[in-house]
Amino acid sequence: EELHRGGRLADIPGIGKGMLEKIDTILNTGRLPAHEKLKAEIPEGVRELLFIPEIGPKTVKLLHGTAKVANISDLEQSVKSGKLRDLPGMGAKTEENILRGIRLYRTSRARILLGKALPIVEEIVAELKNKASTWIERISPAGSLRRGKETIGDIDILVSSANSHPIMDAFVQLSPVEEVLAKGETKSSILTRQGLQMDLRVVLPDSFGAALQYFTGSKPHNINLRERAIKRGLKINEYGVFTQSGKKLGGKEEEEVYNLLDLPLIPPELREDRGEVEAAEAGKLPKLLENPEIRGDLHVHTQASDGTASIEDLIEKAKEKGYEYIAICDHSSSLRIGGGLSEKMLLAQIREIRNINCHLTDFQLLAGSEVDIKKDGSLDYPDDILKQLDIVVAALHTGFKQDEKTITDRVVKALQNPFVRIFAHPTGRLLGEREPY
Repeated sequence: EELHRGGRLADIPGIGKGMLEKIDTILNTGRLPAHEKLKAEIPEGVRELLFIPEIGPKTVKLLHGTAKVANISDLEQSVKSGKLRDLPGMGAKTEENILRGIRLYRTSRARILLGKALPIVEEIVAELKNKASTWIERISPAGSLRRGKETIGDIDILVSSANSHPIMDAFVQLSPVEEVLAKGETKSSILTRQGLQMDLRVVLPDSFGAALQYFTGSKPHNINLRERAIKRGLKINEYGVFTQSGKKLGGKEEEEVYNLLDLPLIPPELREDRGEVEAAEAGKLPKLLENPEIRGDLHVHTQASDGTASIEDLIEKAKEKGYEYIAICDHSSSLRIGGGLSEKMLLAQIREIRNINCHLTDFQLLAGSEVDIKKDGSLDYPDDILKQLDIVVAALHTGFKQDEKTITDRVVKALQNPFVRIFAHPTGRLLGEREPY
């Protein structure tokens, strides 16, 4: 990119006009039409084989053309059954390496919930700052974690420093490290004990903002910004914002990148190319909710059903978070797997909550229930019990395979109950486990 900015790429033997045009397209737009066309001609499962360590393009061509391997599952089954052993270059050791590569790929590419990834990243960042504080100027997670995506794949951490070597040395020796995948001058990769791949990049301080913006993504958002830059006669990448002649205009701060494109700073959580750039240009970016603005929680389970804490413990924790109220909403009786409360147990819990409220100041405990919607759309408790609750949360826990009309009618009927105020987990999905109904 430095050669491109300086107009010196043509000085390299073998790079002609056609190659220069392609490089310029990639650096300015992040895309190459010819490459997109080629990708469309090769099945996605075959292309994915290239991500497995120990496998290169020639091997993929051999596997697909000769052994009819169409994806990673095919490859794994073929190796284990010995079908590939007679192919050129194949042997017991190669098979062992391929299986190890498949395990590594699956582990490093597995996505985990944001709530599980955050503590791991915080541990890594804290330990790295402690061991390399002398050399680290600034540090921040990037990628999908910084954007607050619900599930996380690989994790990117960005550091600004004028001396990357001691930082890389510290990174690959951190306590959560299971395996060092790569170690370089400006980028290193590790696999944690939890199976997460983490990539650490070290950039110079005057490029930290641009790098943070670039590696936070998302890719569609970044492409939008690049196209916007081109219209203004600018170039944007992880090193900064430049004029066409290569003069650097900014990049030390993330906000500079957006300001040079005539935009305010767009929060990472909005960077998905879903209209946020246009909203920013029009001065209509939404104000994101901050933790101090959350006043309470209207759906809390206790150890009476499938929670792990007592009412008293929940009150204490809620107060620590600055909440003004919480609603106790344990499962209803028919959800036996969730330890649902019988009518008698729920009435006793309501009385307990009323009694606790008598002794609370500046805090309110609400009596509620997560009431199961039965297969016919009726609710798990009768109205004479529901009317005694402060809040009723209706939810589906069974019958997910009903057809669209049946399940919709079922939900609509439940929501027509005059005591229902909230419809819980409306898509029915379990992230990484169950698709929406």
